[in-house]
This record gives sequence, C-alpha cells and structure tokens, in this order.
Amino acid sequence: MLAFRGFRRIVSTALACSAVLLAASGATTPAHAGPPAALKVCTTGDYKPLTFRDAATGEYSGIDIDMARDLAAHLGRRAQFVPTTWPTLMNDLAVQGKCDIAMGGVSITAERREQADFTDPYLTDGKVPLVRSEDVDRYRTLDQINRKDVRVIVNPGGTNEKFVREHLPDATVTVWKDNATVFDEIAAGRADVMITDALEARYQSGQHPGLAPVHPDRPFTVVEKAYMLPKNSPLTEQADDWLATAVSDGTFQAYYDRWMASSRTERTAVAAESSAVVSAKR
Repeated sequence: MLAFRGFRRIVSTALACSAVLLAASGATTPAHAGPPAALKVCTTGDYKPLTFRDAATGEYSGIDIDMARDLAAHLGRRAQFVPTTWPTLMNDLAVQGKCDIAMGGVSITAERREQADFTDPYLTDGKVPLVRSEDVDRYRTLDQINRKDVRVIVNPGGTNEKFVREHLPDATVTVWKDNATVFDEIAAGRADVMITDALEARYQSGQHPGLAPVHPDRPFTVVEKAYMLPKNSPLTEQADDWLATAVSDGTFQAYYDRWMASSRTERTAVAAESSAVVSAKR
C-alpha cells in the first residue's frame, strides 16, 4: 500500500510539472484555437453570370461566387475573394498563400493542367459569336468572321483571345481590357463580333436587348469549366467531393437557374423602360 501511494505521488508530481511546462511554452488546447483560416478564392470579377465585382461596393456576386461561399461553409471556413485577371491568373495561383482556389468560369486547358490541379468539370460550354441582333445571319461561320472588314473585339489573356488569335488571323481585332464594358462596344456599333462562351453570350444578350448569341447550342468548340487549385493542393480532393455533392443534390443547378432567370428579368425591365420612354416622347 505504501509503495502504491508513493507511486501515485510520483505520477501526480510529473503531471503537475508537465502542466507547468506546457503553460510556459505557450501551448494551447484546441478549445483556445483561433478561427479557421479564410478560404482565399481568386476570381476575375468580370465574367457574368459566373463572377462579377461591383466597382462601387467591391462586392462579388455570381454563380461561382455563390458556389465559393457554399464550399467555404462546407469546409467550416469563410470565403475571402482575391482579385485577379485573366492574364495574371496562373501567376497569382502560383504565389504561395495567395489563392487556395480559383473560381469564376475557368476553362480546363492542357497548358493550365501542367501548372495546376482541377476539380472535375461542372459545366460544358463552347465558343460562339455574340453580335448585334440584326447581324446574326451575317456572322454564323468562322469564314464569315475571318475578314479584314469585320471588327472583332476580345478581352485579353484568356481562352477567348487564344481562340481569336488561332482562328481569326485576318479579322481586325481590338483587345478591350474591360470585360464588363466590352459588350457596350458591340451594341454601340464600334465593334461587330465578340467570341466568348455560350453561357456568357446568352446572359449578356439578356442584359443588352440589342445583342444576340449565334448558334449557342452549336458552339465552335467544346470547353469544360472547373475549379482550379495550386498544383498538388491538399484541398483538391475535398473540393472534388464537395462539388460532386453540389452537382448531384441540385445546389449548382439552383444557383445557375436563379442567375439566368435574373438576366431575363432584367432584359424585360429594360425593354419596358425603353417603351415607357418612347411613349412619353410621343
């Protein structure tokens, strides 16, 4: 019995010493740990309906912005949106700690696959012309567009410009840096054609009643959209698992339907406002 009591005293003393050492070292238990790190989402903010940054408020919105917040909630984290551009996207992704993931209409390409990880695709799309409504029959084929007298406008650094450089060498090409206002150039008659993804062409034709996508169901190419992560990211598998669930349970479709419906609603509102203006002038 005495031996047991002595042993118990030794154990108690050792535990007390351990506690003192832990306190001195500044070690903490998980209960005292800080909040989880924010999920850093790099996004261009210039590609409605997938990603858009309001210049006045700095707020982001869009299908992939909603999806980013859903992913962050799934991971128990908060989404922090990090601005990037199409020309600088790959460099930004390679900077350690800058981007956990890139979201916002990113196309899978062989060149990007060499430098980054991708989730499974969540959307299949393709390149189509976006033109003034009265010019739909005029610009149906690449041969009709690839002419010196056709003014093609394109945003820089992404797959749109790559397509134009490869397939429209004879067209008169203008690189327009602001992808949020490039559509106004076509509507105003200062450009004739923009080559972009069918999704964006459909959405922007809703925003701009004078524009129309050309054969959006039969694009020139097939493009897969996915979420892009730094090469060998520990987050890739988790993002893939989350995405599979978000697609199968209707989460992605609900965001998609809501944003595409909002474009049609805005187009109706613009048309009604224009009619009211015309009536008031009579």
